[in-house]
Amino acid sequence: MDEFMQAVLDAMRAAGEPLTAGQIAERTGLDRKAVDKAMDALKKSGAIESPVRCKWQPKG
Repeated sequence: MDEFMQAVLDAMRAAGEPLTAGQIAERTGLDRKAVDKAMDALKKSGAIESPVRCKWQPKG
């Protein structure tokens, strides 16, 4: 797992609630495109889920 993916997961876990990609970018200070790319990889690996439209959280 690369550093962007880990930063996105860490931000989601710290929030304790589903977040949008924009919220994750604000909390991490990462570029929105980097967040989108990391989230795509996390979705494909099954590490995150979307309980509400356009918001994501770690699985489990």
